[in-house]
Amino acid sequence: MAKTKITRISFIYFIALGLSLAACKNGFNNSTNKKSAEKIVPENLKWSERMVLSEMHRFPEASKLDFAPVPRWGYTNGLVLGAVAKVYEKTKNQKYYDYIYAYADAMIDKAGEIKTYNFEDHNLDMIKSGDVLLYLYPKTKEERFFKAMTTLNKQLETQPKTSDGGYWHKKIYPFQMWLDGLYMAEPFHARYAKEYEKDAAKTKKVYDDVVLQFDLIQKHSRDQKTGLLFHGWDASKEQRWANKETGNSQHFWSRGMGWYGMALVDVLDYLPKNHPGRAKLIKYLNQYAEAVVKVQDASGVWWQVLDQGNRQGNYLEATGSAMFVYTLAKGVHKGYLPAKYLKNANEGYDGLLKNLVSVEENGVVNLNKCCAVAGLGGNPYRDGSYEYYIGEKIRSNDPKGTGPFILASLELNK
Repeated sequence: MAKTKITRISFIYFIALGLSLAACKNGFNNSTNKKSAEKIVPENLKWSERMVLSEMHRFPEASKLDFAPVPRWGYTNGLVLGAVAKVYEKTKNQKYYDYIYAYADAMIDKAGEIKTYNFEDHNLDMIKSGDVLLYLYPKTKEERFFKAMTTLNKQLETQPKTSDGGYWHKKIYPFQMWLDGLYMAEPFHARYAKEYEKDAAKTKKVYDDVVLQFDLIQKHSRDQKTGLLFHGWDASKEQRWANKETGNSQHFWSRGMGWYGMALVDVLDYLPKNHPGRAKLIKYLNQYAEAVVKVQDASGVWWQVLDQGNRQGNYLEATGSAMFVYTLAKGVHKGYLPAKYLKNANEGYDGLLKNLVSVEENGVVNLNKCCAVAGLGGNPYRDGSYEYYIGEKIRSNDPKGTGPFILASLELNK
């Protein structure tokens, strides 16, 4: 009898233990399922904010945007953070502002010196992050930010030039103008002059100089047959990539054209309405838009080498496509371009979402098929051939694409 009683108690104990373990197991699974269902990036937000949150997830430190292993001052930081600033102004979400401020705080020391920046390089790329300082200084009144942006403005005042007044892209690329350089430098230059230059004659000179850069690109780099612009122009015609008669590089690179379009629409934000160069820039923008939509693919997006369609190795590329969408949309909204181009902008945006954007289970948004980098000359030497442009690394979430995607999303209110 005693033995039977003990056996029964043991049986009940093991049953209870089994139920308890099962409950614990189920509870653990429920917790895990709940956690996995949580979105890092909520999907009920607009695409602009979703991409901002995705970038902040990928790069918790804005000083390491562009997959940098250590903090650095560079143009991609200014590009993305300029877009984040526009999202902040729409949402007033403090963490977006804090993300922008943290970059400037990390990169500008107490004396106003810019970390990792070298004035003597005279590199136009380094000007772009000055936009961050132009945005922050009126809000913070921190003297170090003002000193740093004044340094960048002085770089432009001393930038080496071609014989007809075009800025060299970098000191190490003598006599060369690249389409990229106009976006890197001219919106900053025009805005700094408008907001901080006290001498009227000097301000006018800056505006004239800004317009001249576009005049020279139109004169030297625009292909009369297609209306597209060659990536680079070598005034000396000495580079191996340069045509010996014209000095131009060989091809129409998507992102190069994208940089130029964004430069046009952004500079017009600061060029006075009564400046004689304003009408010219709007004319250039209209010529540009006409040429760009002619090479827009049926998918809505654009090819890496714009006029080569589906030639072997060519691909539909995200960064240039996002830039074109932004340029066309802003051009229409500002009244610079006819309304018909809004259709092209929307088709381009829809093409990005359909072909080049993916969303992870946690809500993080990816922009795929981005050309990582492309340039001319240098070491190893980049010859500007078709094979060169299609052969450069392709990656996802390059900030040269995510920044314009945010801007395009805002323009189209997506």
